[in-house]
Amino acid sequence: MAEATPLRNEIQIGTHVAIIEKQNQPTGTLTEGVVVKLLTKSPTHPHGIKVVLSGGKVGRVQKIIK
Repeated sequence: MAEATPLRNEIQIGTHVAIIEKQNQPTGTLTEGVVVKLLTKSPTHPHGIKVVLSGGKVGRVQKIIK
């Protein structure tokens, strides 16, 4: 089983994360960046919390990069 995606309360503005963009879902290609906006309002989401990165890319957080 895949590891659970981070919860909304674990992700803040400025957090370094790896997201999966909509067009990359079939391949699973991750994009790294820094969160500038959280789009998902609920505390959890089965596919990950949707965010906007500093470069303007939008996707769902798959993991937080320490």
